[in-house]
Amino acid sequence: MKVDVLLGLQWGDEGKGKIVDVLTPEYDYIARFQGGPNAGHTLEFDQKKFVLHTIPSGIFRDNVLNVIGNGVVIDPVVLKIEIEKLIAVGIPVKERLIFSKKAHLILPSHRLLDAASETAKGKNKIGSTLKGIGPTYMDKTGRNGLRVGDILEPDFKAKYDALVEKHVGILKHFEGFEFDLSELEGPWMEGIEFMRQFTIVDSEHYINKVLKSGKSVLAEGAQGTMLDIDFGTYPFVTSSNTITAGTCTGLGVAPTKIGKVIGIFKAYCTRVGSGPFPTELLDEVGEKIRQEGREFGSTTGRPRRCGWIDIPQLKYAIMINGVTELSMMKADILSVFDTIRICTHYNVNGNITDEFPFSICDQSIEPIYKDVSGWNCDLTELNSYDNAPKELKQYVSLLEELLEVPITIVSVGPDRSQTLITKH
Repeated sequence: MKVDVLLGLQWGDEGKGKIVDVLTPEYDYIARFQGGPNAGHTLEFDQKKFVLHTIPSGIFRDNVLNVIGNGVVIDPVVLKIEIEKLIAVGIPVKERLIFSKKAHLILPSHRLLDAASETAKGKNKIGSTLKGIGPTYMDKTGRNGLRVGDILEPDFKAKYDALVEKHVGILKHFEGFEFDLSELEGPWMEGIEFMRQFTIVDSEHYINKVLKSGKSVLAEGAQGTMLDIDFGTYPFVTSSNTITAGTCTGLGVAPTKIGKVIGIFKAYCTRVGSGPFPTELLDEVGEKIRQEGREFGSTTGRPRRCGWIDIPQLKYAIMINGVTELSMMKADILSVFDTIRICTHYNVNGNITDEFPFSICDQSIEPIYKDVSGWNCDLTELNSYDNAPKELKQYVSLLEELLEVPITIVSVGPDRSQTLITKH
């Protein structure tokens, strides 16, 4: 068996959690391979809404095990709260969740470093979620980090104290930044004790044995391709590899073990925080999309920047990830428009191109649009793609032609039932 991969093709918030939930019955295991509590995967079903930050989105389904892979960074405080909320509504989390020993831990002092660093940047801040993600990955690459497996070792507290001492020394260099680490440490240590109750494994061995035995695995990405540390809109990116290649390093599987790659994108574009956004709409149209789509961050609550769909950006993401099929989300949000715009090319300093440029932050980019007819009707009650309005089908067909990848799922609402499977 091979690992199928599901990931976001834009700047995150594409709706990955919903599609993982929809597809989970086809799989035995769902595995998160990167990111941390900066993720916010929203799922809705049975008139209930859940937002997951660290736990894989397959947690609500019976007979499915969920793995938090080595590429993930974990805040024990956030994790404990998240798990307790699920247990409170009857989800048997302990029986369905497995941790990798090699996943790194976010310390309270990582969160303080994140806040101090972002404050010091002033107007040049990157829009961090202030969850301590960046400093944790910095300690990981700097070979100083604490891992989940360390909580099982007798010298765990000594390792923790040594790393915190280093962080406090760094924090003293941020003039005017005040903090009280002691009030953060109590809940964090409680979270560590809580984590010790769960199954903790060498996940690379675990996943490969699962595949060898014929079990199916879906790898769940967080954030989006354009936030990838290498291929995103640097420096306005996250601290991990959000692309298909991150599955290999974040779960410990070989490139030859990658199967289908399912790319998720919205029928328009959004972005949270700072950074370039070629098709951003700073007018009443952008605000209309924001309000119709309830485009506010599920993790931070910040209003998302909104714009029309961007084909050069999507083609780039499809190329980088080796996408084999697409899921288009939030088609219902565009129902309020008579005309919908598609950015097919960029005018970059007078040159027309459909390739995503290197230094997008420093160049003048003018989107070139193609206008198409909107469907201008409610899609949320649809239960079959065959019954969809012809304008929606034309929009889907045009995107397939431009992107050269089939769109197999069209989402027409937040609930798992509001999911249309196309003829593919």
